[in-house]
Amino acid sequence: MGPHPAVADVRRAVRTALAGLPPGSLTLVAASGGADSLALAAAAGFEAPRAGLKAGLVTVDHGLQEGSADQAATVVRLASRLGLDPAEAVRVEVGRAGGPEAAARDARYAALEGAAERLGAAAVLLGHTRDDQAETVLLGLARGSGTRSLSGMSAESGLYRRPLLEVSRATTRAACAALGLDPWDDPHNADPRFTRVRVRERVLPVLEAELGPGVAEALARTARQCREDADALDAWAGSAFESARAAAQGDFARSDIALDVGEVAGLPGAVRRRVLRRAAVAAGSPAGSVSAAHILAVDRLLTGWRGQRGIDLPGGVAAVRRYGTLILARKPG
Repeated sequence: MGPHPAVADVRRAVRTALAGLPPGSLTLVAASGGADSLALAAAAGFEAPRAGLKAGLVTVDHGLQEGSADQAATVVRLASRLGLDPAEAVRVEVGRAGGPEAAARDARYAALEGAAERLGAAAVLLGHTRDDQAETVLLGLARGSGTRSLSGMSAESGLYRRPLLEVSRATTRAACAALGLDPWDDPHNADPRFTRVRVRERVLPVLEAELGPGVAEALARTARQCREDADALDAWAGSAFESARAAAQGDFARSDIALDVGEVAGLPGAVRRRVLRRAAVAAGSPAGSVSAAHILAVDRLLTGWRGQRGIDLPGGVAAVRRYGTLILARKPG
């Protein structure tokens, strides 16, 4: 007999995610001990050797609750049973910037990147499931985010791979049960103080009850479609950005970003505003600080030009229009 269907589904997803990694390279599984990451770790321990790869494990101890160090040690001890080596726990200090969820996430990713560099890992596998993807899309909708945000989490982004984005949370729990693994339920995952928990425990169940089953699958499908659209628009904007820079006339400082107004103004709004965001970041504005309102203000220098003054942007950058050229540059001093 073959493996349990849930085990087979998780293994298949991991097999696909491991494809293309250099032979003999190390892949780390980020494991908290929850059902999603345990199922992922078990599948990686099974599939990696068959793909000519090594698989290890890293668990991050956020130190936010009593007994967290013991839980991290339990996960590390489990690694050998799953065929994962090396395995280590990393303790982090969680700050306050951006709120508790964002601060914990930043600390976790910094720890994972540090472990990957220290151990020479080619990739880090994350246990986000289709349900996590659905929650991400709902949060993006609630915040009025654009297409890029609604595209959710990427299956592959630099160092990170998310094999389980097409796998449900119920499947990972069934896989753990079939393998005799006892997942740890993090109390924070049931704490209604966290926005994502309220979406998971309250919003999605109401949608399922009122609209019928399959809402999570539909939201995840929306994320895939939005990602394809966003990728296409970003590629178009990248080409347009380079073309507008090449067409700009004048003597500019090397650090200035100068764009030919005629090249940019005629672009569709979705592309034009992507060009302007790219220009603002290239000029020195922090990407996370450039809001839609900032970009719309710069856009009016192109589409609603009345001789107005320049626009101040985050990071000490200013955008001004001069003689058919849009210039984004750091302000002196």
